[in-house]
Amino acid sequence: MIRFSDIQLLRGGKPLLDHTSATIAPGDKVGLVGKNGCGKSSLFALLRHQLSLDAGHYDYPNQWQVAWVAQETPALDKSALEYVIDGDTEYRDLQDALRHAEANDDGNTVALLHDKLDAIGGYTIEARAASLLDGLGFSQTQIHWSLTQFSGGWRMRLNLAQAYCVVQTYCYWMSPPTISIWTR
Repeated sequence: MIRFSDIQLLRGGKPLLDHTSATIAPGDKVGLVGKNGCGKSSLFALLRHQLSLDAGHYDYPNQWQVAWVAQETPALDKSALEYVIDGDTEYRDLQDALRHAEANDDGNTVALLHDKLDAIGGYTIEARAASLLDGLGFSQTQIHWSLTQFSGGWRMRLNLAQAYCVVQTYCYWMSPPTISIWTR
């Protein structure tokens, strides 16, 4: 459950959300509607820990991971498959820690990290990401293309696949122009 209790968000001294409270229960589907600049995206930035509250508090279960569909896809020289896998930040963090442990010849940490990778499905992530891309219409050849080779519509599909790649996501949202939250 996501709970906002008497929250206040200020941007440039202007209150976007003031004394706002809401509860979103598992299974709820919520749409946020409002004019530009009213705080919809700021609320999502709060959930992503990119903003802090000016007053009040919010919470959601610690085990929940929040995923979102980005509005833009960067023009990176990275394959579509790797970009989608980047959506699972826990996996990427474990990969980095594993490289560090291996470089330091820390066998105990290497073993623990391999266990963690196994627990989150890290050894099947490439297959899952490829399956997501296949379901969105990407060919086996296209999943190895650089992001710079895709048009805008295909890049939006990449953003959608990246959001869904998170191993155990409980809350998703789509950014403007359509903003919606759903939980499982």
